[in-house]
Parts: sequence; C-alpha cells; structure tokens
Amino acid sequence: MGTRLRPAALWGAALAVAGGAAVAAWAWARLRRRAAPPAARPAAAADQGKGHSKQILVLGLDGAGKTSVLHSLATNHVKRSVAPTEGFNAICVNTEESQMEFLEIGGSESLRSYWKMYLPKVLLLIYVVDSADHARLPVAKQLLHQLIQNNSTLPVVVLANKQDLEGAYCITDIHDALALSDIGDERKMFLIGTHVAEDGSEISSSMKDAKELIAQLVLETQ
Repeated sequence: MGTRLRPAALWGAALAVAGGAAVAAWAWARLRRRAAPPAARPAAAADQGKGHSKQILVLGLDGAGKTSVLHSLATNHVKRSVAPTEGFNAICVNTEESQMEFLEIGGSESLRSYWKMYLPKVLLLIYVVDSADHARLPVAKQLLHQLIQNNSTLPVVVLANKQDLEGAYCITDIHDALALSDIGDERKMFLIGTHVAEDGSEISSSMKDAKELIAQLVLETQ
C-alpha cells in the first residue's frame, strides 16, 4: 500500500479493497451536529498556529451523517442531531503534528455542483454513505466515481455509516455496492464501518483509531 501507518490506525477487522491497495477497519460512531451557515470557506487552508493546516474534504449524500462524524473527530464526544447541512461546515482538529481543517459540503442535490470545485485543492477525501439507505447507494456510487475519476492519487476514506440500523449493509456489501474494486490500485483507500453511539458519551476507541488514521494519511500526503 506504500503507507507507513501505525498499527493502532488499523484496529479491527481488515479488508483489502481496490486491488489490495487499502485496508478497512471497523470504527463505531454515528454522530451529527447542526450545520454552519451556507458560506463557503477557503478551498485551501493557510499555514497557521502550530504546524500546518491541511484541509480535508467531507462529502456524501444528505442524511449520511457527515456532520456527526466531524463532531466526533473534533470533540471526542457524541452529539446527535437531524439537522442537514445547508451549505458548508468547517471544523478544525488539532493533533500533535498539525492542525487539520475539515470542510464539509452539504449533500443535497442543489449543493453537489460545488463538490468538484473544492476537490483539486484538498489532501484527502472522506466520503460518507448511509449503509441502510439501499435505494440511494447507486447514486452514492455514481457520485463517488465521478468525483475521483480525474484524480488517480487522491487518498479516499469511505465511511460506511449507520451500521447499527436494521438492514444496514455490512462492510463487504458496501464495498461491492460502491464498486470500490473498480477505482484502481494506485490510490490509498480505506473503508471504515461506523456505528451509532450513545448521545453525550465519549467516542469509541475505534473512532479514535480512525482519527489517527486520517491524521497519518494527511501527514504522508503533504
């Protein structure tokens, strides 16, 4: 895979995807918070504070749980909300090495035209899907493939969210539904299953491992 990921970042059950170029780990958390006002944030973050700011793009269909994931990464605690992101939502997360800026763009049809505008200037794509929304998985697949078809090296972390819901597809089903094997083996790709946690509780160790994985990918991509 060409990475130097620490073992902690690969916690849980592993699954090879995209021609053996990736690893999938189970991470439990499905969180959500209220969206920021619909004002675009800069496409590329400037250096500031300790280390360097590195922007990560968070995309996915509306209702997939993107903002919830961001909240968990930023605060290490669960906060449930059903409010959709009506525009853009940016959150900064500090690590020992750097400050990472996550930029989420709403997943409603009217906002998807903005996705490609920001994609060329980010270091990493996090793509969130609702594992129980079977009817819209083909749409999620189509949009993902369209996003990355012209960038063969952009690292991608796919979050198979809402694993706790009845009827939710498991990791291998999501892998097949999104046709991740067709994406190619040149990029670093990870498929992570996320799960609803109790509101107000600390995020699980698996989500902490996912956070470490993302931070490590960013460091290796800069």
